[in-house]
Parts: sequence; C-alpha cells; structure tokens
Amino acid sequence: MHPRLRLLAALALAGWLVLPFLPLAVWSVAHGWRFPDLWPRALSGKAWGYALSDTAGVLDSFALTVFIALSTTVLAALVGIPAGRALGLYRFRGKGLVTALLLAPAILPGLAIVFGLHGIFLRLGLVGTTGGVILAHLIPVLPYMTLVMAAVFSAFDTGYEDQARSLGASPAQVFRHVTLPAILPGLLAGALFAFLISWSQYLLTLAIGGGRVQTLPLVLYSFAASGRNDITGAIALLYILPGLLILVVTSRWITGRSAAVVGTLRP
Repeated sequence: MHPRLRLLAALALAGWLVLPFLPLAVWSVAHGWRFPDLWPRALSGKAWGYALSDTAGVLDSFALTVFIALSTTVLAALVGIPAGRALGLYRFRGKGLVTALLLAPAILPGLAIVFGLHGIFLRLGLVGTTGGVILAHLIPVLPYMTLVMAAVFSAFDTGYEDQARSLGASPAQVFRHVTLPAILPGLLAGALFAFLISWSQYLLTLAIGGGRVQTLPLVLYSFAASGRNDITGAIALLYILPGLLILVVTSRWITGRSAAVVGTLRP
C-alpha cells in the first residue's frame, strides 16, 4: 500500500476511535448545553473541579477500582498460567469438559451468574466486602486468562526448560529465565483482558459489594442516572484512562514476537 494511503487509513481509524470520546470531552466542560444548540453556551471547569475534589469521592472510587482490577488480574494470572499450561500442553480425560466449564461464564446470562454468586457469597459472609468483589470478578476474568495462556502454551517448546534443568537451573530459575520471557506477550495480553473486564464490572460489583464497595462504574452510573451530564462526562474520561494507558504501555510486548506464540525460538 502507498505510504499516503497508509497514513490516511491510520488517520481515519484514529478519528473513528476518538470520535465517540469528543462528546464526553465537551460535556465535561459544558455549562448549559441543550438541544438544539450545536455547542455549549458557556464553558466551565466546575465539573472537573468537583470530580477531582475530596468531597465527591471519585478519586477514592478510582483508586479502589484500580486496586480491585489489579488484584483480580494477579489472582487470575496465578491460576491461569498453570491451568493454561495444562490445557495447552497435555491431553487428559475430561479436557473438553474443563474447557466448556471455563467458557460457561462467558456464555451464561450475566444476571443468572450474579444471582447465583450472591446467594453463595451471602452464606460465606463475603457480601459487602472488597475481597468478595475481587473473588466475584474472577468468575468472568478467569476464562479469558486461562484460554489465552492455553493458546500460548500450545505452541510452547518444553525442550528449552529441559535444557535449563539439565544445566542445573532450579524450577524458579527455569520459570524466570526461560518460561516467562517466552510467554510474556501472551501473559500481558491476558492480563490486559483481565484488567479491563474487572475494571468494567457493574452488576457483579453492585450485587456482591452491596452498595458498600463503590467502584468507578457505580459512581459513573449514579451521576448519569441523576442527569448530571457534565460530571458524568468528566468521570467517563477518567474511566477510560487506565485502559488507554495500559494498552499504550503493553502494546510493544503484546505485538512482539515470542517463542511460545510463534514457535521460532532457536538455541
């Protein structure tokens, strides 16, 4: 493709992706933007001032949502790496059933999962706690992490691990110096999915958190329902910020080559 055509295609794609965020940006500084006006009658930073103030609680909810999403991602990786390795490298009886069970949270209706989990967590005393919300978020997150890692390990050559062990490397050294570098792009991709899925959870957080765990999606919905479009726009822009930052930071590794992914590593 001609360089100019590639540039135009890139600009068109960027514009298409940015376009939905423009109304949010305008709403966040708008004061009195009503139909049929094409532009707000006045601009104001009051919505941002309130959203970033200590009294609004938005920053506290932002920090709590980051903590929950990161904790969920770490737990999903701790479970998903060995589970994905087993599914990707080995054949065993019941493997199809295990895969179907992993896919169940992504197939079953969300409300059914929420109500079922609420009853279980209520008996366990986890409703209304941050730990309960983190465990609940693992339900929709684990399938993505595990299946991504299974795809990564399906092209992984365990011979390099055997060579490292034969040279005296400990299991921890083998994982750190051989396995982890090979699976890192896939792991980062799975972690990105895990973080974003946990970050965007509303129903699970509302049901398991019981209104006590106020994450950013709950705060965003409450302002949107109250008709405060200016504050909603400001919070919505804060809401999409972590995903964009993580995508920019991890894009180098996600799009890079890996021995586990492409199977081209040579001694």
